[in-house]
Amino acid sequence: MSKANLAMSAWNRMSAYPGGKWLFSRLVCRKAPYFRSIRPRFRALRPGYCEVHIRKRHAVLNHIKTVHGIAMCNMAELAGGTMTDVTIPSSHRWIPKGMTVEYLKKAETDLRAVAELNPIPQFDEAVELPVTVNVMDTSGQTVFRAVIAMWVSRRK
Repeated sequence: MSKANLAMSAWNRMSAYPGGKWLFSRLVCRKAPYFRSIRPRFRALRPGYCEVHIRKRHAVLNHIKTVHGIAMCNMAELAGGTMTDVTIPSSHRWIPKGMTVEYLKKAETDLRAVAELNPIPQFDEAVELPVTVNVMDTSGQTVFRAVIAMWVSRRK
């Protein structure tokens, strides 16, 4: 079973139970510890879609008491990478090549990052896949946007 299938299978099994989404989030952070600092919570995951939440708390704030830009970059990479992971065929792999970000307004509340890929392309050959991730505050306003260039290619 491929890594992507493992992630999707784990989500499908765990998210149906009380505390399952929390446990899935913890397991992802155990595999990729640099995401622990933002304490993400996965809320939805399916091919072409991933939603991750973080709470506004002291550890992710900057000097003006808003959510720090790098915390939002971490959210975007986590949501975009996980969405890509469960979307591509098991015969393929991915790696981020770069990320362009826009800071649109102050991030003064808890945040929600949504990575969405619609339509899902065919993955016949190696491709640079742009994945857009929007980070929104609790009122639904987009405060940050990232476009992550994902290099998707066949496994060797």
